[in-house]
Amino acid sequence: MRYLILFLLAILCTTVHAQEDSLPPRPVADSLRTPSERMLPKKRRDTSVTREISIKDYKIISYARDTTYLDTTLTINKEYKYNYLRRDDFELMPFANVGQPYNALGRDFIGVERYPGMGASTKHFNYMEIDDINYYHVPTPMTELFFKTTFEQGQLLDALLTLNTSPRFNVSIAYKGFRSLGKYQLNQAESGNFRTTASYISKNSRYWLRGHIAAQDIETEENGGLLNAELQFESQDPEFTDRSRIDVVLTDADGKLVGKRYFLQHQYTLLGKASPLDPQRTTTLGLRHQFAYETKYYQFLQTSQNDYFGEVFLDPINDKTYYKTMFNRVGAVFTNPVLGSLEGYTGVYNYNYYFNNLLITEEGQVDNQLKGEEISLGAAYQKNIGGFDLDADFAYTVSGELTDYQFSGKAGYNFNEQTGLNATLTSSSRMPDLNYLLYQSDYQNYNWQNTAVFDTQKLNSLRVEFSSSWFGQLSGEVTNIDNYTYFASTATAEQIAEGQENAFVKPFQAPDAVNYLKLGIRKEFRLGKWALYNTVMYQNVSGGSEYLNVPELVTRNSLYFSSHIFKKAMYLQTGVTFKYFTPYYMNAYNPLLSEFYIQDREELGGYPLLDFFINAKVRQTRIYLKAEHFNSSFGESNFYSAPAYPYRDFVIRFGLVWNFFS
Repeated sequence: MRYLILFLLAILCTTVHAQEDSLPPRPVADSLRTPSERMLPKKRRDTSVTREISIKDYKIISYARDTTYLDTTLTINKEYKYNYLRRDDFELMPFANVGQPYNALGRDFIGVERYPGMGASTKHFNYMEIDDINYYHVPTPMTELFFKTTFEQGQLLDALLTLNTSPRFNVSIAYKGFRSLGKYQLNQAESGNFRTTASYISKNSRYWLRGHIAAQDIETEENGGLLNAELQFESQDPEFTDRSRIDVVLTDADGKLVGKRYFLQHQYTLLGKASPLDPQRTTTLGLRHQFAYETKYYQFLQTSQNDYFGEVFLDPINDKTYYKTMFNRVGAVFTNPVLGSLEGYTGVYNYNYYFNNLLITEEGQVDNQLKGEEISLGAAYQKNIGGFDLDADFAYTVSGELTDYQFSGKAGYNFNEQTGLNATLTSSSRMPDLNYLLYQSDYQNYNWQNTAVFDTQKLNSLRVEFSSSWFGQLSGEVTNIDNYTYFASTATAEQIAEGQENAFVKPFQAPDAVNYLKLGIRKEFRLGKWALYNTVMYQNVSGGSEYLNVPELVTRNSLYFSSHIFKKAMYLQTGVTFKYFTPYYMNAYNPLLSEFYIQDREELGGYPLLDFFINAKVRQTRIYLKAEHFNSSFGESNFYSAPAYPYRDFVIRFGLVWNFFS
């Protein structure tokens, strides 16, 4: 709450000084003076020094130091990203309420993290990692407000304020918060993501730094799914049109993830003259340091035992998993116009994953802690020449038990502004997330230690992407995984019939290699003011298909109309989006672990999802109105996001994204 109060005060100050929702007006003679010039007396100011501010001056810098500028246009891709995650969720299947888990319609093994996570993966969809935080450089203070309605008694708001106190120092503060009661019983979700950033470049450009602080919490009520889905949901009984009347499995369970992170990265150039706009333009030698400290905990609370999870040691249930990490990376960076940029570094990763109790049973002892230190040596290389880009990073662990090595290489070539080819290769060997290796719970069946049994997951993945104005965006990905780790239930048919499938969920490693193929295409066809945007993905698991479940085909097609109206005062975009995926054994959800597990009893999918949208742009404001899943009101009730967890019914939601400048 204290972060929210500080943020609202900052927003209030900005809105008081903001005059209108547009870029600062362009004076006839002088649109932007340098800071030193503004300090001069009026008679001595040189009005010949002028530069107009444009939208491209409002820059956004990613963790990878890729720079883009603020985009206030209205496109179909903006429509796809206008959701809770603020990114395209084509390969995800959301649950009924905002903030609930997303089931996987496709898998991405390219962006695997170097070190294992703590687990509770379904709580991390909205958890902002280090590479999710952006930094800014703006000529005037800029504010962005993102708003969208949710499902009963709540709203979603993401607000950002950023400003440069000088051309060399930028700060930003942002808060994303939401609450949604949901349509079903005990389905409430809420979260808060506070983050603040700072970036600085010295006057001689020899020293730069950037850093952020993030404080996040995600909390959901866990109802365990529908108790009698066939009788109360699929039967379309008018009595249960009000979804809050449908019985659910759990009535007293909650799951929560809380985390705080402090991050700093900085560099000092020892030799040569640094160029912040193009580091490879001159020959330099510098020292770079990166520091990250993060604390997390995942907690599952339940007031009384339920056979859904089996027998307990203690009642009420209070499972709490702690995870603390600290990472330091120190290296030397050499840049040269001919050779590119080369960094040699050493990294030290300290971790502490623990529970409050030590468990001793008849089967043996389950430790309460995994603690250690990983020391690695690595090198990173970057080179840009003409239209060719090369980026590689390799790290080898010389001491530690969690990781062996990781390699990531990217190569790309731009034939022209519309045609390009990119290839990405990832190879790694590391242990799975730590909740596969060690877990403790007040529920008896949720206690295990696999540190001496499980081996490292070995992953090799290659992705090739080709973009062209003629063919669209084509992509292909091939992945091979040894020792693929997953959750599954060992319950018998009788136990499943009694509703105890989740009581026997445990981690396993696949004895055979998993081979995964993914092909995709994105292509838009235009005819006048009409357009048809198609996104199609084909997947095949040739080896280990019983361990990795994905639909064979996923498609999304948007037919829409775009035009200026009201004497070009408004830009309108309206149309229909169709999404479909073939039936498959969709992963089931376990609320105690906050993880998905594989199942082979029930095929789900094969139903269309139809959305109707009307979007508009007025100056720098984008307005969104959508009728989501409108075909549910006249189709069969067979739409699920996971076994016993229905997808959302027809609902109308609206919101906006508003940028204004001071």
